Amino acid sequence: MKEIKEKLQETIKAIRKETDFSPDIGIILGTGLGKLTEKIEPESIIPYKQLPYFPTPTVESYEGRLIFGYLSGKKIVAMQGRFHHYEGYSMEQVTFPVRVMKFLGCNMLIVSNAAGGLNPLFERGDVMIISDHINLMGVNPLTGPNDESLGPRFPDMLNIYDRDLIKLTEEVALKKAIPVKRGVYVGLQGPTFETGAEYRMLRIIRADAVGMSTVPEVIVARHMSMKVLGLSIITDLCSPDVLQPVSHEIVIAAANKAEPILTKLIKAVVQKLNDPQKWVPRSEK
Repeated sequence: MKEIKEKLQETIKAIRKETDFSPDIGIILGTGLGKLTEKIEPESIIPYKQLPYFPTPTVESYEGRLIFGYLSGKKIVAMQGRFHHYEGYSMEQVTFPVRVMKFLGCNMLIVSNAAGGLNPLFERGDVMIISDHINLMGVNPLTGPNDESLGPRFPDMLNIYDRDLIKLTEEVALKKAIPVKRGVYVGLQGPTFETGAEYRMLRIIRADAVGMSTVPEVIVARHMSMKVLGLSIITDLCSPDVLQPVSHEIVIAAANKAEPILTKLIKAVVQKLNDPQKWVPRSEK
């Protein structure tokens, strides 16, 4: 097997044959949230199939493209479609695009997802700012040999979802009259939706939303010293005593309905970032 750094260099070389665009912000678009790309002024679009070591998404609604361009005047690269461990991909494959984003110049990652609402105060269509996460996937993307040039062997997970980015997002949401929640996201491997007993257990450990993605990508972003903002759309309600049937189609429909709200919020947040490449949290100034 080739070392991760060699794979990254090959992928960056392939990208540079298509574009010399250097993004400051990476964005991962989750289930049903791909329409943000319509707000991007594109400089270059590269299908995943053209890039070495990029898997092919198997989830319905995922386009499978890297989009380079401008959002709210800022230089970004967006993943239109992500990869999941439940698709049969290794954690290295799932998180590989995050490392590519870092190598391209991104110091900040905005990650979105569709999630089930565990908090009884949440409603379908709510936007939740992720304040922290619980990893119940049974695996960590940093397991195995560590390349110290990419990040430390034992990265600190304190402030993994940047507090200043959370505060900025809440301020923007208030100004734009966008209702937002804040909560803890718990990541499970999937692909099954959880049982009633599992939902009850997740609520006991104080999780507010549950999903099958995000956690590995965020851990790797932290490993590479990227600032992270995480956002969830609540697509179904997971109260174990009044559960309703759920399907991928229901999740997509709910995400599509709420997508314009999340798009508006992400656009406004990006616009408020003065210099994403050199952005320093206010708490560290």
